[in-house]
Amino acid sequence: MPLAIDTGVVLILVVIAALPIGAAVFALGASNALSQIGKGAFEMEHDMPQASGPATQVTGEVREEEIRQMVEARSYRREARGEDALDVDAEVDKLLASEKGSGSLGQDQGLREEVRQLVVARNERRKRQGKEPLDVDQEIERQLTELENLGQ
Repeated sequence: MPLAIDTGVVLILVVIAALPIGAAVFALGASNALSQIGKGAFEMEHDMPQASGPATQVTGEVREEEIRQMVEARSYRREARGEDALDVDAEVDKLLASEKGSGSLGQDQGLREEVRQLVVARNERRKRQGKEPLDVDQEIERQLTELENLGQ
């Protein structure tokens, strides 16, 4: 008497046999698939080089020349729209004067006082540790200069 197997039993046996095989294939292939995300013709296979040292300071002449180029471009766009051209020299002088005047953190008395309080607190901590105290005024100037140069 031959053994009679229903279609449902065959289906359950195939699923039970295929489930572990499918899980193993997925586990092995998923790590490879995840590492391929974002890859393609336009991928960057390397990281951007990191700055190895401090940022270089831009000289005043270079900065003035870049500002002049931007003002000349603005003037050119105004002329192309049919507006009056800008006086490039006057605009550059105005921008450089405003940059030197109000942009300095050293002129902000509230900030200067706050930095002074921090330096005094640091000196008290240094005294407790047996270290030499810092010159308060010199340290204030150093801190303010460091803050001004953060964005460059």
